[in-house]
Amino acid sequence: MVLTGKKVTIVGLARSGAGAARLLADMGADVRVTDRKSEQELSGIAGILPPSVQRYLGSHPAAIFDDADLIVVSPGVPLDIRPLADARKKGKNIIGELELAYQIVRGSAGERPAPFIAITGSNGKSTTTTLVDHMLRKGGRKTVLAGNIGNALTEELHRTMIDSKRADYDASVMGPDAFVIEVSSFQLEAIETFRPSVAAILNITPDHLDRYHSMEEYRDAKAGVFMNQRPSDFLILNADDPGTRELYETRLRGKTEAPGIVFFSREQEVEGMFLKGGCVMAKLPGLNAGSPLQLVDAADIRIKGVHNLENAMAASAMALLAGCPVQAVIDSLREFPGLEHRLELVRELGGVKYINDSKGTNVGAVLKSIESFAEPLILIAGGRDKAGDFTQLKDLVSRKVKALVLIGEAAGKIRDAIGAQTTTVMAKDLRDAVERSRGMAAAGDVVLLSPACASFDMFRDFEDRGRQFKQIVTDLEEKHA
Repeated sequence: MVLTGKKVTIVGLARSGAGAARLLADMGADVRVTDRKSEQELSGIAGILPPSVQRYLGSHPAAIFDDADLIVVSPGVPLDIRPLADARKKGKNIIGELELAYQIVRGSAGERPAPFIAITGSNGKSTTTTLVDHMLRKGGRKTVLAGNIGNALTEELHRTMIDSKRADYDASVMGPDAFVIEVSSFQLEAIETFRPSVAAILNITPDHLDRYHSMEEYRDAKAGVFMNQRPSDFLILNADDPGTRELYETRLRGKTEAPGIVFFSREQEVEGMFLKGGCVMAKLPGLNAGSPLQLVDAADIRIKGVHNLENAMAASAMALLAGCPVQAVIDSLREFPGLEHRLELVRELGGVKYINDSKGTNVGAVLKSIESFAEPLILIAGGRDKAGDFTQLKDLVSRKVKALVLIGEAAGKIRDAIGAQTTTVMAKDLRDAVERSRGMAAAGDVVLLSPACASFDMFRDFEDRGRQFKQIVTDLEEKHA
């Protein structure tokens, strides 16, 4: 991309917007950032921008859209807001931060383009992405881990650009071997040429329906991950998930230009990754002469839970297809500890386990989390509703949840949907929820924070919610157990 002297307007000043602004400024672009939030609300982010970046905060001035050579949209900004709709009618080039980073990488890669490995899905993205990265690094690869996982890809490229100015920099030695990227539906809405050589869709369950008008629209966004893939690329799909199966049947099956399809499954033997006799098996192109290869006993995988077994199989398929040594994959499955806020054991007190699953921000995630426990559960749920169908939890709640403790804006909606299935308590805040849960818990029970909602009604984000939960639980005194 030729960006020197180009007028670039960046819409949305969160991590992605700030990363794009810093990278583009260093590449010589005339950068303007705009956000509906005020200077005060964005002081922490705006303060790290180079002085050359012009800031338009609190509104979206039409002038910086009208004269822009390129408009870059952060993932949190809907593409149908009025300034973008008007700019699109005028033929302006509008792309997302992910697409910007991809075009910059491909344009500067020369003869050694590092492949992109991309993971999307409603649930499990961060764990799977991090595990793929762990496997590749274990196998001796130099990787860049970025995307929706928290580190904007443009920010990682900016760091690489700074490193490349060192006198001892040798791209053939110090440059990455692969980009391992977690991609959200929001990011995939604004791609044009983004083409991962290995991609995965872990599952498609209702999520973000406060932004999308239908499940079909949400599925369409997820399908963007393979939109530009070719037959020489690979796409990994969950054979057990109705959403990914429907996508395969309607968009991919029998299509000559589709990527190579690889499945993973807990329930059936497939061309890909599957369980057999309690062992994880791999049947992949170019591996073991096409015969199934036993990797590990499922019980030896360090991260626990049925959803993490699926994540482990998906990550193994991706890493192996990307050329990772088999032993590095096996070792990683046995040692990878998992991520914070994903079925994270905080402590055991008085025989009661307290589990932080704050990343369970939709109904599908909570279903998988509940399935992972044999113990009686006290479930803390609630927050900001994302138009989730909480009635899907009825059966599991009636069978496995001893008590339901509800917080946040969606507490009433959840109570009306599933409150009759078990003892249900309304709590005023998270601390009250923990206290009430402790009062109902007996030795052998599990207190599980898995909200099925976004966090923004009471917390900065799901990480803030999870850390506050952990602090509250850590502060519980033994005498109250």
